[in-house]
This record gives sequence, C-alpha cells and structure tokens, in this order.
Amino acid sequence: MKFLRYIFIFIVLCFGFQKSTAQVYRFKTSSLSVMDKNEKGAWNKWSDFKKAEVLITLDSKKDRFIVNSKELQLYKIDSYLEKVSNENDDTLGFNCTDNGGTKCVILIATRKKENNRMQFYINYNDLKMVYNIYNSK
Repeated sequence: MKFLRYIFIFIVLCFGFQKSTAQVYRFKTSSLSVMDKNEKGAWNKWSDFKKAEVLITLDSKKDRFIVNSKELQLYKIDSYLEKVSNENDDTLGFNCTDNGGTKCVILIATRKKENNRMQFYINYNDLKMVYNIYNSK
C-alpha cells in the first residue's frame, strides 16, 4: 500500500510541476501593402508599401492573433496548417476567423533569400494584406 502511495505522489509531482508549452510571440510591423479584386473578380496589383507600425501578437495558449492597428483586429485560430519549406521560403499557415465571423487564412512567411525577411499575410476571398514584420523582444 505504501508503494502505491509513493507512485501516486510521484505522478502528481511530475504532472503538477510541468510548465505550459504555449507561448506568446510578438511582432512589430514596419509597412503594409494590400491587394483586392476588381469588378471582374481578378486580383489587382499589390499597393505600394506604406509605413505601418503596429504590434501583432500570436497567443498560442488562447489560439488567436491580435493586430493592434488603429482598429483592433482579432483572429481566432481554427486550425494550424503544416509548415511549408522550400529553397526560398518557410511558411506557417493558420485557418482563422476574424472578430466579425469571416473566415481567412493567415500566413507567416520567412524569405530565406532576402536575409530572412518576415511577412505576415491576412488572406480573405476578396482582399489580401501583407505586413513586413520583425520579432519584438
């Protein structure tokens, strides 16, 4: 009986003191470009990048992105997509729902051949936005 009690105490201690693996990642943006569809349904060209200094937070514990722009943007992560890597890019994808209930896909791309420049894409059916981002300490 004493042996079972020690095993139980050991199990409680092992699981009771483990740290959570969920993390919060913060990115700062430097610029923003947008692209939308024209009347015929074809994509227009990307706009010129404009200065945009906002904070983007990925909270993996709460499964959400927060874009702290003039109008707060909240994106609930519905599912995590597989990481895609090739010789040019590493891309992480997320199926999301914004705070208005609209579905979108968010991508975080690292451009390997451009000194590991990072970009944050928000893709809707009729609108795409891309922020140039960098890690915030």
